[in-house]
Amino acid sequence: MRSTRATAAVARLNSRSEEHRYRVALTGSGLFILREAKNGDDRQLSEALALDDFVRLVDAMGPKKAARVTRHETAFMKQLVRKPGTESE
Repeated sequence: MRSTRATAAVARLNSRSEEHRYRVALTGSGLFILREAKNGDDRQLSEALALDDFVRLVDAMGPKKAARVTRHETAFMKQLVRKPGTESE
């Protein structure tokens, strides 16, 4: 099940990209290729890569999701801000 990591990386990329649909192709030698399906055209976006290199490439592509910040983290960040005139020596 080596391809599970590659498939999951492509699924994450598809969830971040609304206009594009990406797919993973597996070569006979066990390498991975990123493909894009757009307007009925299927084109290759990467050369054949090993699993770790493929996952790094796919994770670096497309828009990034903003990190989720909880209300507790927000309150903590407010406490970290120094108020003017309260400098300690």
